[in-house]
Amino acid sequence: MTTKRILVIAGSDSSGGAGLEADQKVIAAHRCYAMTATTALTAQNTLGVKDIHHTPPEFLRKQIDAVCEDVGVDVVKTGMLASVESIEVLADAFQKFNINTSVVDPVMVSTSGAQLLPQGAVVTLINDLLPLTTILTPNLPEAKLLLETAGVAVKDPENVDDIVAMAHNILGLGPKWVLLKGGHLPLTRGRVVSRIESEREVVLNVLVGESGLTILESEYLKSENTHGTGCSLASAIACNLASGMNMVKAVKKANHYIEAGIKTSFSLGNGNGPINHFHSTYTLPFTPGGLIPYLLDRDDIQKPWKAYTQHEFVQRMGDGTLPVENFKYYMIQDYLFLVQFARANALSAYKSSTLKDIGRSVQQVVTLQEEIQLHINFCKEYGLEEADIVTQEEDQATTAYTRYVLDIGQSQDWLALQIALLPCLIGYGIIARRLYEDPQTVRVGNRYWEWILQYVGQEYVDAMMRGSDLVEEHAGKQSVSRVEELAQIFIHATNMERGFWDMSLRAGGLS
Repeated sequence: MTTKRILVIAGSDSSGGAGLEADQKVIAAHRCYAMTATTALTAQNTLGVKDIHHTPPEFLRKQIDAVCEDVGVDVVKTGMLASVESIEVLADAFQKFNINTSVVDPVMVSTSGAQLLPQGAVVTLINDLLPLTTILTPNLPEAKLLLETAGVAVKDPENVDDIVAMAHNILGLGPKWVLLKGGHLPLTRGRVVSRIESEREVVLNVLVGESGLTILESEYLKSENTHGTGCSLASAIACNLASGMNMVKAVKKANHYIEAGIKTSFSLGNGNGPINHFHSTYTLPFTPGGLIPYLLDRDDIQKPWKAYTQHEFVQRMGDGTLPVENFKYYMIQDYLFLVQFARANALSAYKSSTLKDIGRSVQQVVTLQEEIQLHINFCKEYGLEEADIVTQEEDQATTAYTRYVLDIGQSQDWLALQIALLPCLIGYGIIARRLYEDPQTVRVGNRYWEWILQYVGQEYVDAMMRGSDLVEEHAGKQSVSRVEELAQIFIHATNMERGFWDMSLRAGGLS
């Protein structure tokens, strides 16, 4: 059977934004097959829950048995379980039908802070269901309730370390994986808990499990349309797992799906409206605004991308062991490269069809002028004047790379040129950010620390965002075949970037 079968065991939301109704929309959008076992009926809308009618436990059991005995199940996703008896029915079914993959969304605390699950049911959830769970997806209030019920001391988190500690503590309750969702507690740019709305910059989701720790950051989106995000995220994870993805990739792609759902949502009702569940039901292999994450997640790109962004040259800048002669050669060649890179951005402005795109390309050239001046200042520290640099001959690797980019600009369309420029634009920022946050990076006494600071600075971050936004705005208009062609351009340019590091190592006989 090629159709992946998802059994959702949860409550019904009469307004359609959460619960079983949202789950089925998500599963349909992921081209999987949804089945349901209803734990409760709710009378609710965007303003809140008016009443709940619980399904008798024996009838819940009959629903689960009917589905599992006939159609079969690849992944079980749970939501509102409502009672001790419902949880016991579910735990029995997991063992009876040998459910190997499950996504448990512990719907226990309402948006207003009210506890939806009786305390006795929370205990049963911990004792009976969590040891059978593949991945548990609590939000922070639910995580706190679980830990307090289990007798684990817990404080209100103030920073990333506190949130990670909570996730690890919940992992100790039995599930194989825990995704601790941080949407209830946005962070500042400095990654501490925000105190006022204007400080809200980052939403942090923490995934812990068999492969260790993965921290997923996304921008804080100010939106009233977030009803059902928890249900929808868990269902998206279930679909991704059913399709064969590993856990980290399944969670990352589900996060992108929810982020796009919020960005493309439309208001319904007078309260907290739903996300847009069907934003990605078209032929392109990525959601709106998601081309760059899609490229970086491709199997044929990950190997060359790692070879480029984790190159020996880069690592030796981080630990300070790179010989200065190699760095000087790199700086000279990078100056010559940036001149050609500026030409390519000027060509991009010429090939743009709107004033907005022309202006952004011109701004990239201005930023490059400032970056070139910084290179000149760097070089002066190593005894190289501008007159010495401009008279140097381009290395063959420099010529090959820059002329490839310019040839793409001449022979292909505007977007192809942007894709050819992209590995350089985003790669330097990603490299610098990784080195900046790596505790193994030498800061004091490292002559290359200033280089790292340059590429994590706000000015370069803004340039990255301008270039990325340019690409993402136009990517959704492409055909599937064109996206594949653009991916090959990205791969070739990434390999050229790796070759630039190879060149810089060869200059001192290091490779």
